[in-house]
Amino acid sequence: MIKNYQKIALLGVLFFISANASAQTNDSIKTNQVDEVKISIGSRNKARVATDTPVPVDVINIGSQSVLSPQMDLNQILNYAAPSFTSNSTTVADGTDHVDPAQLRGLGPDQVLVLLNGKRRHTSSLVNINGSPGRGSVGTDLNAIPAFAIERLEVLRDGASAQYGSDAIAGVINVIMKKNTNAFTAAVTAGAFNSKGSNDHHGGWDGGKYQVDLNYGTKLGTGGFINFTASLLSRDDTRRAMAATGDIFNAYNAIEQRALENGVNISSLFGNISNTPNTQQIIDYIHQFAPQVGYFTAQQQADIQSANTITQLQNLLKVNVTENELAYRKLTRDDFNMRVGQSKLTSGQFFMNSEFDLSPSVKGYAFGGISYRDGNAAGFFRRPNQNRTSTSLYPNGFLPEIASDVIDLSFAGGFKGKLGNINYDISNTFGQNTFDYTIKNTANASMSYPGKTEFDAGGLSFMQNTINADFDTKVDWLKGFNIAFGAEARFERYKIKNGEEASWALYDINGRIQTPTTDASLKPTDFFGATRPGGAQVFPGFRPENALNKGRQSVAAYVDTELDVTDKWLLSAALRYENYSDFGSTFNYKIATRYKLTDQINLRAAHSTGFRAPSLQQIYFNATATQFVGGTAFEVGTFSNDSEAARLLGIPQLKQEESTSYSAGFTAKIPQANLTFTVDGYYIKIKNRVVLTDQFSRPSGTFPDGSPQKNLQVLFDQANANAATFFANAIDTQTKGLEGVISHRGRFSEKFSLNSDLAVTVSKTNRVGEIHGSDALINAGQINRYYSESSRIYLQEAVPRFKASLNNSFEISRFNVLLRNVYFGKVTDPNAMDANGDGIISGEIINGQAVATEHPVWGGKVITDLSVGYKFSNQFRLTIGANNLFDVYPDKNYGPAIVKTPALDSSGNLVYVANAAPVDLTNQNQFVYSRNTSQFGMNGRFLFARVNLSF
Repeated sequence: MIKNYQKIALLGVLFFISANASAQTNDSIKTNQVDEVKISIGSRNKARVATDTPVPVDVINIGSQSVLSPQMDLNQILNYAAPSFTSNSTTVADGTDHVDPAQLRGLGPDQVLVLLNGKRRHTSSLVNINGSPGRGSVGTDLNAIPAFAIERLEVLRDGASAQYGSDAIAGVINVIMKKNTNAFTAAVTAGAFNSKGSNDHHGGWDGGKYQVDLNYGTKLGTGGFINFTASLLSRDDTRRAMAATGDIFNAYNAIEQRALENGVNISSLFGNISNTPNTQQIIDYIHQFAPQVGYFTAQQQADIQSANTITQLQNLLKVNVTENELAYRKLTRDDFNMRVGQSKLTSGQFFMNSEFDLSPSVKGYAFGGISYRDGNAAGFFRRPNQNRTSTSLYPNGFLPEIASDVIDLSFAGGFKGKLGNINYDISNTFGQNTFDYTIKNTANASMSYPGKTEFDAGGLSFMQNTINADFDTKVDWLKGFNIAFGAEARFERYKIKNGEEASWALYDINGRIQTPTTDASLKPTDFFGATRPGGAQVFPGFRPENALNKGRQSVAAYVDTELDVTDKWLLSAALRYENYSDFGSTFNYKIATRYKLTDQINLRAAHSTGFRAPSLQQIYFNATATQFVGGTAFEVGTFSNDSEAARLLGIPQLKQEESTSYSAGFTAKIPQANLTFTVDGYYIKIKNRVVLTDQFSRPSGTFPDGSPQKNLQVLFDQANANAATFFANAIDTQTKGLEGVISHRGRFSEKFSLNSDLAVTVSKTNRVGEIHGSDALINAGQINRYYSESSRIYLQEAVPRFKASLNNSFEISRFNVLLRNVYFGKVTDPNAMDANGDGIISGEIINGQAVATEHPVWGGKVITDLSVGYKFSNQFRLTIGANNLFDVYPDKNYGPAIVKTPALDSSGNLVYVANAAPVDLTNQNQFVYSRNTSQFGMNGRFLFARVNLSF
């Protein structure tokens, strides 16, 4: 097994081979990590450059990426260009299929602050509650910003809450929009996946992407500009399942089909099979149409005809007839595959950036845009032999779909100028994200036939308005002293809109909504007596009780200083006070320093404290959703942290996260070789980390009225849930890491130049101290549901802890070539499994509970990108290329296997018990690759062609 240091050494050798060039400036297309440009984050000294700061700042040239990069959206561009950044599309994860969570330094999506032109960007309204990295968090939707509108990205890799406010625990990403004028540019990109995994592993092409980007800028007055960007994208789905295994049809489905072919819908005749006036008619129809099932044996036919009760027929007709029925209906197992892979998407974006003169000494500015996204993702296939399937509507079962309408709106405006020696900037920034659900190709199985197949399931909305007043000046009497200060007021509002009644309701056989007192004989069942679930299949709509409209506000004041103590020694300090209407006040500080050992070598270090108030989404989100665990469906209610259910279970009230971070490193330049080095280590400790708990089961049994258990039962039933999750400050964590970047710029001749970058990040996050559970949770033996082993994996090991990239950009006359290799390190799957094949999952006892600690580990892989561009003229450029050129996939999931799981015997000792049935992480061949975690996705090789036009 190759160790991390061996991987670094190997990449280093490759880098220095590729970087053997003379030291001259190269102005061609670049894909470099760090540019020598003035930066606007990390330091409020406007003259500071990236390699001269006391904290690490990467400057990523997005303009060049839009020409050569195979990646088309901002999240994936960053995923391949910045090793400290991680983001991947998820699959079969409800709303998270449509918004990709993004992480920096392995911390949560809500622990990185995103700025647009230096102004705070709003977050998504969606909270990630399904199984994916970033579970339980709310991030900023970077893909709502068209990459073609961006000039560059500045990535501050250091805690910066004292400078920029809440959420900046891991760092800050500042998106700088284009300002160019007197130019019209366009890019037309078309591509698709050509991979051995395409079309459910039948090969060929799928997942086509077609994108048109337009940008136009013109001057305003004497010193202003206005720049417009429009982007249109159409993306097809990909399918990476394999032929469905397991039972699909039973004998009842076969008879039901023959009856349908003769105009009789047997399943529409009953709501509760044990309480229907049509019992004899159903029996008669079964007797009538059973003889038409040609593959039934003579004995089966005789037994069916002699059965005169529903109970007798249930026993006879539950047998599996899948293969015979597939042949009869001219279907294959592929017809029952899930849509596992990239979701469908159509989007349109329009953004504007401007600056203009309000007076000779005052400039105004305005920027922002709108993004509309129409997404479509699918859930678990509902097979005909399952009680969740309305075969009266879908005799072959159905694949329910989640259609999303995501509208992201933002606008910022302000004015800036100078009063004496003081620069000022006064602004207002508004942002809103709405996420509306429509559930299609589905059914509410509790509804009588004919039922609806499409439902308005409601939606989410988050609004943020921020007012800033920022000032900075250089103090003449103290050479090298820069001071910035200012204030901020922020107003936030979060809404949940309920869906139509049929999207969430659980009906009885008379069409009335069920209550906890509804008699069992009135509850709809399938033919075999299994109770039907309510709500739209795949995503029950938001209930009226879920609907809410909550807001809060915060005010802040800060001071941020820099002092060149000597020509070599820079010292900076920042202090910020912030007060939240729901969490009180907090003071945070930061100190940083940089010392020039020589003109080419800098040492730097920083220490800061930080904070993050729980988002309104984490505080108030509540809903019931269908989640599959081990192939079994659960109706999981997410109860708000301030709910009665949380109080009864002993879930502590939410409070803010608090962080302490340290970093130290150096930068070095070798001008003669045109090389730049940066290396930084960091340590971040976070107290009271907010996580989403694992599932608490509905209490079973009979309890006296008024008892906590009885009250919990009622609350679960009112939410139509048989399990519950909560947001809680469950743990403290520490994160340690090391990051390094080596950049080379060289030109062999006027027609041949080479830019090379090697970047490496190694990080590790783990829990420190005890779980912050209440005595009630501990005494009830629920502490490992409060913070489970799978929660630990999502937090610590579900994203690569080692990541490295080697970028080479060549210019050979009119040709440009991008060759990039990215190594994505190993990840751990949150599903417990016999990872080493010894038949045993290792375990330990924590707080009196047996806990599995061994999980599947998916090994590291190298992904190669290659693009070749040719410049026909100054106006026309053609690029062709590939992402994942060698069609690399993650390790395959585990198939069915008998494993042993930990348990406690009667004496309290840890023992291992063999599962009664095989554990199958593939869900009957559907998840060939893990859907819970993936370093780089499961879509394989992507080929593309792009035309860039400039006028």
